Amino acid sequence: MAELAGLEDPKVRAVNERHGDDHGVNLGRLRALAKRLRTQQELARQLWGTDDTAARLLAVLVCRPKEFGRDELDAMVREARTPKVHDWLVNYVVKKSPHAEELRLAWSADPDPVVASSGWALTTERVAKRPEGLDLGGLLDTVEAEMKDAPDRLQWAMNHCLARIGIDHAEYRARAIDIGERLEVLKDYPTPPGCTSPFAPVWITELVRRKQG
Repeated sequence: MAELAGLEDPKVRAVNERHGDDHGVNLGRLRALAKRLRTQQELARQLWGTDDTAARLLAVLVCRPKEFGRDELDAMVREARTPKVHDWLVNYVVKKSPHAEELRLAWSADPDPVVASSGWALTTERVAKRPEGLDLGGLLDTVEAEMKDAPDRLQWAMNHCLARIGIDHAEYRARAIDIGERLEVLKDYPTPPGCTSPFAPVWITELVRRKQG
């Protein structure tokens, strides 16, 4: 904890706080520290228990994802207060867990929109890598009905799923683009030069173009 405190940079904190993250540690230096520590599951649990954002990010980097129990991961997602911790926890830990599918199903319908966004993130992973058994048409029905009025983080996760369906599944592409065009979610999102807009119709069209060469 003392070493993490020594890595604190007020300028980094100021930037992060604009995105809802309350830490001031450069992520490159955090990753270097994690590389030095290597995998330490008990240390990861202790770091998570501090409720400190930088410590929790470090915990995600040094843990063994498959050693967390289902209920433990459920509690951790509900405790993840900041966007970066939540994002890293889902992408670096939960997606590698043997409990990922069970949690995907449980979280997708959770009344907490941040927890629900975790379920949608896991669904997006399946859309891209293991779509067998998914009701893609049903997912599009839900997106069409609920995404427009969803809270920000849940809306972002649903939009990502919408785009992934359109990118990876040609038979649903026209419908996915149509839903995106009608709902106009993230249509005016500020996008830096050289980056692809998260507006689903643009995102789908651009990534399909790249895949087709």
